[in-house]
Amino acid sequence: MLVAGLGSIGRRHLRLVRARLPEAQIMVLRHSGCSESVVGADFCTTELEEALDFAPQVAVIATPAPYHAAPAIALVRAGTHILVEKPMAASAADARALAAEAQATGVVLQVGYNLRFLESLATFRAAVLGGEIGRVGSVRAEVGQYLPDWRPGTDFRAGVSARSELGGGALLELSHEIDYLRWIFGEVTRLRGWLGQQGGLGIDVEDTVHMLLEFASPLPDRSDGAAPVAVVTLDFIRRDTLRRCTAIGETGTLTWDGVSSQLRLARPGAAEVLLFDRKPERDATYVAQLDAFLASIATGSPVVVPGTDGAAVMEIVEAVRHSHATDGRAQVPEIKAQVRP
Repeated sequence: MLVAGLGSIGRRHLRLVRARLPEAQIMVLRHSGCSESVVGADFCTTELEEALDFAPQVAVIATPAPYHAAPAIALVRAGTHILVEKPMAASAADARALAAEAQATGVVLQVGYNLRFLESLATFRAAVLGGEIGRVGSVRAEVGQYLPDWRPGTDFRAGVSARSELGGGALLELSHEIDYLRWIFGEVTRLRGWLGQQGGLGIDVEDTVHMLLEFASPLPDRSDGAAPVAVVTLDFIRRDTLRRCTAIGETGTLTWDGVSSQLRLARPGAAEVLLFDRKPERDATYVAQLDAFLASIATGSPVVVPGTDGAAVMEIVEAVRHSHATDGRAQVPEIKAQVRP
């Protein structure tokens, strides 16, 4: 096993891998040196070539987004199965290249959008797709938390989230929302986007993003072909922590609260119903994600978040940026064509 990157998320992966695979030989690949021992690892290197010589069967890529594609592609070509942290890469082109390489070599590639492993969100998805509120016409999705509060005791300006050269910014760091909306409501066909700095945080990346996403298909099907439209806000400036998605349907409204881990159903003339109310343990989604990844390797079961989904998120990210830059509506297929090499 190889763990590339040893920031906060890399250390979490290393701890969970060691707990799950106590007999594994684990090497850490990090840029900042190996002068001190790394808890949970057997070996440490700063050189990709040495990591390739180690010949890992499995690797977790947890470096900053701009440094995902190169080591991941090299490892895939060597036959290594890859779990790559979100966002999958810093560009749609890199994400597509990695997905194509994995498909060509037949290795397992899973993207770390771990919210898909939240039982509360999976229940929300099942209710929507099961027609609990009829056809969904409108969706509201929002996530926000004050960036200086993310990691108390550290300088938030020095972290990955606040630095453009490391792939920071609300659009990439909070791209979970784009992934789970595609997972639930289908492909995005058209969008509008705005991003900027609204919080006075003194960082060189956007702290606020607003998106209007139009989806391809109605859920459930109806003859007039009307599909859901989502209003989405991502930010680093909200002082109260929020993660919520509301689906407004013909017969009711479903609201998922990712902070309280609750799912509520409201219908006209009836009391609100609490459909789900169970908080997961802190590492639950990461453990489930790792188990699903290892199961795909061992049994050939479908990958929960395949590389094609990670690449689709990056295509939407670039379409949002294009929409903001051109002050207009962006056709996602057109943006995909423009960013292809």
